[in-house]
Amino acid sequence: MIRPATPADDEALIEQFTLLNRVEEPLIGNRRVEDRGGEPSLRHSQRRIAESNGIMLVLEIEGRVMGHLALVYDRHPPFVREEFRNYAYVAELFVREELRGQGHGRALLAEAERLARERGLPSLVLGVLTGNDRAIRSYEAFGFRPFATDMVKRLT
Repeated sequence: MIRPATPADDEALIEQFTLLNRVEEPLIGNRRVEDRGGEPSLRHSQRRIAESNGIMLVLEIEGRVMGHLALVYDRHPPFVREEFRNYAYVAELFVREELRGQGHGRALLAEAERLARERGLPSLVLGVLTGNDRAIRSYEAFGFRPFATDMVKRLT
């Protein structure tokens, strides 16, 4: 079942944000991987959600939170034509490892798409780390296409 998160889900979400950091650490080398290292990330996502009137969705299976998706609403800068400026952004997406490849991430994305369409938004956007090839393939299969590339030059 996919449903809106409640404060009772925070402990499970902290654990999942920490697990997500651990998945991303080998790809990017800057994630907080200590126990409860995901808590600041969860709080940050909760603030973004509150500021944009977004939503945190959770995947619940047999009474356990097994995945989540943070959906925020945003606007592109003024150089984008007005009819394309508003968009929905998948700020976080996670499914526990033992459930990956079973369509749960697709179900979370489908709900995010439904919510974006319900608002009349022209696009659903997400970011994916370079090297996360499995996620890239999944997103492409869902209909996402490359949009922009962020690049980084490490200075320290």
